[in-house]
Amino acid sequence: MASRIVSLPIDCADPELLAAFWAQVLGWPITKRGGYGVTIGPSAGPFEIDFRVVPDAGKVVKNRLHLDINPTDRDQEAELTRLRALGAVPVDVGQGDVSWHVLADPEGNEFCLCRARVDP
Repeated sequence: MASRIVSLPIDCADPELLAAFWAQVLGWPITKRGGYGVTIGPSAGPFEIDFRVVPDAGKVVKNRLHLDINPTDRDQEAELTRLRALGAVPVDVGQGDVSWHVLADPEGNEFCLCRARVDP
């Protein structure tokens, strides 16, 4: 037997703000509100992301986990433009000259926009 990942909880100060940002980034609907915060997930699949309000959300530490995303319907530069318009900001983590972009969401969580386009 094994286990499977069903949810990725993300601690935050403003679950509505982050859920709205990531729902637009990923094209996923908001599936639940209340309790701990706001949840988004794909319409066909058992995986979800939970944005949970926590009392120490202002505590800033280096991300030990981050998301890598790939564009599905445009090239990397067009997707970078879209993500920046949604509120993502570039971040320098010492990556140097690489084929991906390191960005941060509205609460500073780092993620990478990779070059290759993938199927939606």
